[in-house]
Amino acid sequence: MVTVEEIRSSQRAKGPATIMAIGTANPPNYFLQSTYPDFYFRITNSEHKTELKEKFKRICEKSMIKKRYLYLTEEMLKENPNMCEYMAPSLDVRQDMVVVEVPKLGKEAAEKAIKEWGQPKAKITHLIFCTSSGVDMPGADYQLTKLLGLNRWVKRIMIYQQGCLAGAKVLRLSKDLAENNKGARVLVVCSEITAMFFRGPSDAHLDSLIGAILFGDGAAAMIIQSPWLRSRYFELVSTAQTIIPGSDGALTGHLREVGLTFHLLKDLPRFISNEIESNLGEVFEPLGISDWNSLFWIVHPGGPAILDQVEEKLALKIDKLRPTRHVLSEYGNMSSAGVFFILNEMRKSSSKERLKTTGEGLEWGVLLGFGPGLTIDAVVLHSVSI
Repeated sequence: MVTVEEIRSSQRAKGPATIMAIGTANPPNYFLQSTYPDFYFRITNSEHKTELKEKFKRICEKSMIKKRYLYLTEEMLKENPNMCEYMAPSLDVRQDMVVVEVPKLGKEAAEKAIKEWGQPKAKITHLIFCTSSGVDMPGADYQLTKLLGLNRWVKRIMIYQQGCLAGAKVLRLSKDLAENNKGARVLVVCSEITAMFFRGPSDAHLDSLIGAILFGDGAAAMIIQSPWLRSRYFELVSTAQTIIPGSDGALTGHLREVGLTFHLLKDLPRFISNEIESNLGEVFEPLGISDWNSLFWIVHPGGPAILDQVEEKLALKIDKLRPTRHVLSEYGNMSSAGVFFILNEMRKSSSKERLKTTGEGLEWGVLLGFGPGLTIDAVVLHSVSI
């Protein structure tokens, strides 16, 4: 008789989970950061708050963001004035938007990834869908399955409300799925629309101002599998997750009648930078790597203060976070989708510059996500030769 161990062995893939294709998408509507303060204070009927508007302008100028793509338009906001108040009940109208639009934006990114992958979508065995933009049953994973026309027996995982660290988290999950299920072909989709937390400014609570300045809308998709053929882009080698001690309340989000509210402390960048080296040591010690400048870097673009403090703490060379800063500049903070835009930027520029690997010419790299908790997620990446 076949033993359980023999069955388990036959179910496992032989190679490492690998990113085989990447697709990204944004809404057609975008705002320049230089003109956004005038729009924001006009549409929220807050132009009389002159001092607050000047503060908003100064933060925009320091944000290092040039433009952001947003699903919301001026017309939509005029039709839904409660969304422009600071704390007016508006959850229903927000939910009506995101329940439809989040899967649609995810579909656009997924179709690009599937096209690049070059295989029939019928071969997809697993789907992971991640968003912090709304909640619903059946979830966005179900809706995307219908929109894409995937097989009805696709194994689905829906992840809601994980915030900015979710990009790294879904890679951790996809690695486990691909390596522990022989023949698995995992479609990963992260889709974020800020309609859940757009609101007017408050003199007393600057958290909403920071959200209005940093966040943008976008979706990213990847195909991950343990290939029997040559790997395509990045192999997922190992992962780690840690809760930062003493960081309770540093970053939280709550779903209320007014939509999604979030709260952050000024010390958030310091919490991350103080813990970052310990987190990296956990995943890179087995590889014998302690020179952080020998790696390529995919860091969640949470904001310039976080990037500056991580760069300083690890003594990184000025070009190490170039791809991250580029994505922050061109798209803003797209929450879970952001790190995949950076991966896409890195592999495209590596090919264009005729470097020997997809990781800016380097063999090893790291992807970092930061999010509510306060939590750090790290994924060790092995770059594939090109």
